[in-house]
Amino acid sequence: MRMPINWAKEFADFTCTPQEFADRMTMSGSKVETYECEADGVKNIVVGKILSIIPHPDSDHMVICQVDVGAEAPVQIVTGAGNLKVGDLVPAALHVAKLPGGKEIRKGKLRGVESCGMLCSLGELGLTVHDFPNAVEDGILVFDEEWPVGTDAMHALGMDDVSVDFEITPNRPDCLAVRGLAREAAATFGVPFKDHIPQVKPGHGSVESMLRVDIENPELCYRYVGAVVENVRVKPSPRWMRERLRLCGVRPINNLVDITNYVMLEYGQPMHCFDYRYVNGGHIIVRSAKSGEEIETLDGVQRTLSEEMLVIADEKAPIAVAGVMGGEHSGVYEDTTTIVFESAMFNGPSVRTTAKKLGMRTEASGRYEKGLDPNGCRRCLDRALELVQLLDAGDVVNGVVDVCTQLRPERRIPLRPEAVNRLLGTELSREQMIEILLPLGFIMDGDDVIVPSDRWDMERDCDIAEEVARYIGYNKMPSTAVRGVASARPTERQTFRDSMLNLLVGCGMFEIETFSFYSRKCFDAVNLPENDPLRNALVISNPLGEDTSIMRTTALPSMMDVIARNYNARAAECALFEDTTTYTPNADPNQLPTETETLMLGAYGGKWDYLALKGVIEALAAAARISDLRFVRCTNGTSYHPGRCAEIYVGDEKLGVIGELHPKVLANYGVKPRVVAAELYMDVLFGHRGGTPIFTQLPKHPAITRDLALVADISVPAAEIAARIRQGAGKVLEELKLFDVYTGEHMAPGKKSLAYSLVLRAADRTLTDREAEDAVERVLSLLREIHVELRR
Repeated sequence: MRMPINWAKEFADFTCTPQEFADRMTMSGSKVETYECEADGVKNIVVGKILSIIPHPDSDHMVICQVDVGAEAPVQIVTGAGNLKVGDLVPAALHVAKLPGGKEIRKGKLRGVESCGMLCSLGELGLTVHDFPNAVEDGILVFDEEWPVGTDAMHALGMDDVSVDFEITPNRPDCLAVRGLAREAAATFGVPFKDHIPQVKPGHGSVESMLRVDIENPELCYRYVGAVVENVRVKPSPRWMRERLRLCGVRPINNLVDITNYVMLEYGQPMHCFDYRYVNGGHIIVRSAKSGEEIETLDGVQRTLSEEMLVIADEKAPIAVAGVMGGEHSGVYEDTTTIVFESAMFNGPSVRTTAKKLGMRTEASGRYEKGLDPNGCRRCLDRALELVQLLDAGDVVNGVVDVCTQLRPERRIPLRPEAVNRLLGTELSREQMIEILLPLGFIMDGDDVIVPSDRWDMERDCDIAEEVARYIGYNKMPSTAVRGVASARPTERQTFRDSMLNLLVGCGMFEIETFSFYSRKCFDAVNLPENDPLRNALVISNPLGEDTSIMRTTALPSMMDVIARNYNARAAECALFEDTTTYTPNADPNQLPTETETLMLGAYGGKWDYLALKGVIEALAAAARISDLRFVRCTNGTSYHPGRCAEIYVGDEKLGVIGELHPKVLANYGVKPRVVAAELYMDVLFGHRGGTPIFTQLPKHPAITRDLALVADISVPAAEIAARIRQGAGKVLEELKLFDVYTGEHMAPGKKSLAYSLVLRAADRTLTDREAEDAVERVLSLLREIHVELRR
């Protein structure tokens, strides 16, 4: 809903900047999407007066004008327009002027004659002949009002008002009107609301002798009010009305059509006017359409109607689709002499259904479907008749035809301050609440709040509380604990999981989230054997499609889908993780599947290889205070590369698997670089977590370091060597680090060299060299059992 601020000021005399208006209206519940002024960015365009016009010496269509722009001397402007004469007032863009749209004007020469600006046409100012009907469309705009020379042309053109665009929620159709938004503004800024009561002067004759109205479907038409205007004088609307319509995004047409649009914008009630000549028998019938019945609407399209649609008909045929659009021959023409004004209330869902089926959603249908106020139909019609008399658009026939099947009953809500305060957590008095409600149109009758008929959203205490809260200001309300609800805190499992995920982010990995279902084709893609238990998946009874037909039993296909997508997008490096759930069917089909929380890791490129990912898993174990982590080589993998894969254990319980993916898997997904992945069972990780960290005093005694260069068979895992070193050194081993692995020249075939650094320290004494040598000797003794010797 767009609203010009100056129009709203007719109802509420507030003073503020556009930004302040937008901020305060938004905070009080009327959300402002944006605001704009047509004059923003426009500069140096003024009202100029033509002093003289002479032909251009080197052009047969250009003229040279001397223009008084309010400066010390006239300026010379060359133009090609032929509709000017001496004395005309025109918009003149001077040197370094900016037009609407951003075009810049500078002085220059046209055919050798200096021109210090440009005289502007309608199009160059962003206007049309609908905005200025007396202007020449392809010539210079000539003002038909007197303005002092030098006046800002934007002001003279009425383009300096600010138009505010509101986002109106479906429960507030009363704010689909300037009057409704102005009431909100008056309450927001604490100024009186100046409502306007339409006054229709006595006319002639009697409407009963000219117009009859029957409602045959009272369930879809609640009220129909009609009036007749004779001797209509179709002409352009006055400028103030055209300007307001333009700022609201409505194209001015003629005075009678503009009156209906103006009233709709002002009061929110759609209206229509029919040419009385095409209302056969002067009889309007509101009825359901007949099956297969046709009507040509105002947009020139022939439309076929159905029985659930409501139409406005005369004694022969439909003349309008109720609440949506009038018929082709129901409009106002230049030779129209008598019109019928309509102000009606139709069933909102019915209007929406009709508009959707006919594919013609209109401004009127959009308002009706939100639920308007049948009690306001007469007032809106009176406003239209008042404007007819004000604009001298015709002679009003006395009386109206008002057929009403149901009005909105008066609604009362008991004002219970204690209930409102309990909902809001405030301590407001009854008087403070009444002070907020009265400016919004509510009426107090004892302890009852009488709700305005256009506020159908008000029903109970919580609605009253909302009105009070938005005008107090949600940002000013105290923070209070929710009553009657248990204090919500993360569980220990949730806290643990979050700490693990945060650590992965700290390791440079990115979290992803994938669907929990995929296709059976994914099992082939990750190279699972035909008899693998993971192929036993839970089938979805109503899948979205074949690609989402089963619940996943392993998260590896989901991870590979994302890795392949990143690789195809030319990502040189990618490190991802996901906290997934896998589903294993229960042996009993009547039981729910077993859900397993699995931490899935995957990476390629850059630093990411087996050892880098192994370091991440060791960091997770360290953060979980798990000390007995073991990696056991796995040589029978199908999804993972045999020999480059390991099973991970905590004690004797399997934590997961880590390794490079099998080349077949990479080929299936079209990924060329090596990909490392790991699957960790969160239940095992959480179940083996250590206790609360205990403070350890900084060491008081010096450490002894020893380096061991060892020779072992290539088949001996480094993890087993490290385990024996720890076993042999015992409690005095403070730190163990593998700092070199060598398998090149000077090594016997099938052998490798590993260099370890040992830091030895006792907490209660200074270690002697003898104790350190004994510890090293115990280590070497254990290593000899697996044929690992010192390198000579």
